[in-house]
Amino acid sequence: MDNIEKIIKRDAFKELKAHLKEKEITVLIGPRQAGKTTLVKQLISFLKQEEKTPEQRILYFNLDLHRDLALFSDQAETIALLKSRLENNEKLYVFIDEVQRIKNAGLFLKGIYDLDLAIKFIITGSSTLEIKSKVQEPLTGRKRMFHIFPLSFSEFLSYKRPEIFRLLDRGGEMLSYDQNLFFDSVKEFAVFGGYPRVVIEDNFNRKAEILEELYSSYIEKDIVNFLQIRNPIVLSRLVSLLSAQVGQIANVSELASSIGVEMKTVKHYLDILEQTFVISRITPFFTNRRKELIKSPKVFFIDNGLRNFSINKLKAWSGRTDIGAIFENMVAAELIKMFRTPASLHYWRTINGAEVDFVIRFSEQNIIPIEVKSKELKQPNIPAGLINFRKKYNPKISYLVNPMFEHILTDEYGKVSFLPVIALNKILNNAHIAYELADKR
Repeated sequence: MDNIEKIIKRDAFKELKAHLKEKEITVLIGPRQAGKTTLVKQLISFLKQEEKTPEQRILYFNLDLHRDLALFSDQAETIALLKSRLENNEKLYVFIDEVQRIKNAGLFLKGIYDLDLAIKFIITGSSTLEIKSKVQEPLTGRKRMFHIFPLSFSEFLSYKRPEIFRLLDRGGEMLSYDQNLFFDSVKEFAVFGGYPRVVIEDNFNRKAEILEELYSSYIEKDIVNFLQIRNPIVLSRLVSLLSAQVGQIANVSELASSIGVEMKTVKHYLDILEQTFVISRITPFFTNRRKELIKSPKVFFIDNGLRNFSINKLKAWSGRTDIGAIFENMVAAELIKMFRTPASLHYWRTINGAEVDFVIRFSEQNIIPIEVKSKELKQPNIPAGLINFRKKYNPKISYLVNPMFEHILTDEYGKVSFLPVIALNKILNNAHIAYELADKR
């Protein structure tokens, strides 16, 4: 399977490859089986084949294996092992998978890093709860974090339909044949998501089996064994409940009442689900930041496939009653995967019921509203909520994201760009570049 997975081009690989030259520790963090280990193997392959790095200067440890973990039980012994592999002060590349297994991992690695040996660490982790407490804080100023999520739709399309991806990447126009294949890809991704093992599998039943395995592995390894949650059944029920109301405002009191537990338990479990990359909470957009902190968030899943499996809804697109919800979740997940500071992601809703699905905020003056429509559009039509938002906040540009329709409409409140979902990465990249350029002036 490694050979197949290598075909999937990850957007992060270019940056990771460049970061091999830096002294600071490279940290890959993300959910289990999202592709971190595959990226690590690709980096090792790059070092061997393109950089001509001798094999003896590359060490790889998988700390899910007790044999490898035992090598990191004593810092002095680890230092001795690494020093024994150093020759003529040539750089030694040390790859460590699931670094949070090391006791006090951050302090452990900090001690080695501060010896200023010719060692480049590349480490991975599957839980921000553990990474933040055990790795991130002790390694302040000594590391760079790379978030590795399941595939984005752009990465999915480049693997599944490379001819269409290349056409769109060059700014080409799809013919009806291409449009049908493209929409089929949208439907598949919205139902099964972007976990690499699911993406490379074509058989429906096998896709479902892999999602079940992923979900069970998450509950058993991360939740029960590693985070030692006492009642995984309650957490699983919470996941199913959140799945059923994806994109809706999450009221902690109502969730607690539905499951039959205390509010503090729900809050704790929501934190765990977010920190282990199952869900992401999006807060409301206000110009008053205090209001923003106290209003309830919306909950979205990082991966549509995991969401759909948890609620036993792996039906094909055409037979579903929740197309609007899964397409909105797909867009939310795309935005979350691509985000970087200083941007923040919100939703907007007024007391009168006017709403916009997503609002990207760079600053008080630099905001981008995004409305989502799952229907196949034939002509441009601006929803009332988006009109109201534009009247009130006067954004420079607004977007309406849909499966395929593309158009630009200008009215008295400015410009609205109707864009297919594949264009989301360009929206964010261009917005980040524009903000960074403006900030330097």
